[in-house]
Amino acid sequence: MKLSKRIYDMPFSGTRKLTPYINKAKENGKKIIAMYVGQPDIKTPKGFFEAIKKFEPEVLAYGENYGNPELRKAMSDYYKGYDIDFEPSEIFVTVAGSEALLFALLATCDPGDNILSVEPLYTDYNLMTKEINVNIKAITTKAEEGYHLPSRDKIDPLIDDRTKAILLNHPNNPTGVVYTDEELEMLADIALENDLFIISDEVYREFVYDGLPYKSLASIDRIKDNVIIVDSVSKRYSACGARIGNIASKNKDFTANVTKLCQSRICAPTLDQVGAIELYKTPSSYLREVNKEYQHRRDVVFDLLEKMEGVICHKPEGAFYISAKLPVDNAENFLIWMLENFEDNGEVVMVSPIQDFYSTKGLGTKEVRIAYVLEEDKLVRAMELLEKALHEYSNYEAIHSKN
Repeated sequence: MKLSKRIYDMPFSGTRKLTPYINKAKENGKKIIAMYVGQPDIKTPKGFFEAIKKFEPEVLAYGENYGNPELRKAMSDYYKGYDIDFEPSEIFVTVAGSEALLFALLATCDPGDNILSVEPLYTDYNLMTKEINVNIKAITTKAEEGYHLPSRDKIDPLIDDRTKAILLNHPNNPTGVVYTDEELEMLADIALENDLFIISDEVYREFVYDGLPYKSLASIDRIKDNVIIVDSVSKRYSACGARIGNIASKNKDFTANVTKLCQSRICAPTLDQVGAIELYKTPSSYLREVNKEYQHRRDVVFDLLEKMEGVICHKPEGAFYISAKLPVDNAENFLIWMLENFEDNGEVVMVSPIQDFYSTKGLGTKEVRIAYVLEEDKLVRAMELLEKALHEYSNYEAIHSKN
C-alpha cells in the first residue's frame, strides 16, 4: 500500500527537522540554549488561568461554530484600537492562526491555483499549500537588502490567470521585517488591479520597535473587500498552547462561505475560548512592557551578531526574530556539526536553518533564524557560543576542503 502523493510531497517542518539531532545532543549531556522555536518565555497573563479555574459547567459542551460571541466582541474591540473596522459578525474564531490560514487558502484557492508570498516566509506556508495542492510563486527578498520587497517590475511577471491571492506575514517571520507604507500601498495596487485577495498574517502586530507605526492592510479602505486577516493570541499574549486564533474579513462573499468551514470542524476549544476572552482584557501596559523587553533583546542579539566576522544581518523592525547569513557553505550542515561536535562547558546554542523558510529551492542555504525569546544573559551566552562555533567550523571546513 502507498500513501497519498500529497503526503509524500509535503516537506517536514523547517523549524523542527533537526529535532532528532537536538535530542541526541541532550542524551549526550549537552545543554541546549534553544533559539530555534518562537516560544516566548514571557509569562502568560494570569487572567487566562483564573478564567478557566472559575469555569465550572456541568457539561463541557460544544461551542458555537463561529466562536464564542463574547470573544468575537472582544476581538472586534481590540481591532478598533488599531484603526481596523471589523464587526463581531466578520470575525470567526479558529483553532489557532494555523486553522485561520488554512481556511483562508481553502476559501480562496482551487487545486492548481497560485498565490504570491514573500520569501523567506513562515515555513508552514509551504506545508499548508502542499496540503491543498496550491502553488506558491515567491516574491524573493535578500539579506543584503534587509529583506524588504523588490520593485513592482519584479512582482508583476509572477501573476498569471491562476493567481488568486497574495499571502503576507507582517511583521515577517523569519526576518522581522515591518513593511513600509509604500510597500503596503504597492501590494494594495497589485491586488486591486489583478482582482486578488490579500491574506495578511498579522500575528506579530504588537512587536514593532523603534517607535515605528504599525499599519494593517485591513486599514487601507480601498482594498477592504480584498483583505483577509489571519490572527492569533499565541505570540501576543505568550499563550501558544491555547491554540486560539481568528480569521476576519469585510468581504461578504468570503464571510458567508467560510462559515461552512467553521461548521465542518464544529468549534474551536470551548475552554480555551473562555481563557482567551480574559486575554483580550489584558491591560495595554502588559503589551507595552513586552514590546520594550523584546526591543531590548533584539538590540542585544543584533549588536553581538554585527560584530561577528563574516555575518550579514540587518536590524529587524519587528517580530522577535533575526535572520542572518553566516560565513559557512551550508547553515544546516553547520548546525548539525555543532550539535554533534561542538560544546563549550557542556553548552551549545541551536537556531533554525532558513532554507525551508524559502519556497524557491536552493535559496537560503547559508542563512539562519534566531529567535530572541530568552532572557538577556542567555542571549549573550548564546551569541558567544555561536561565535566560537563559527570560528571552529571555519577551521573544520578548511581542513575538509583540502581532503
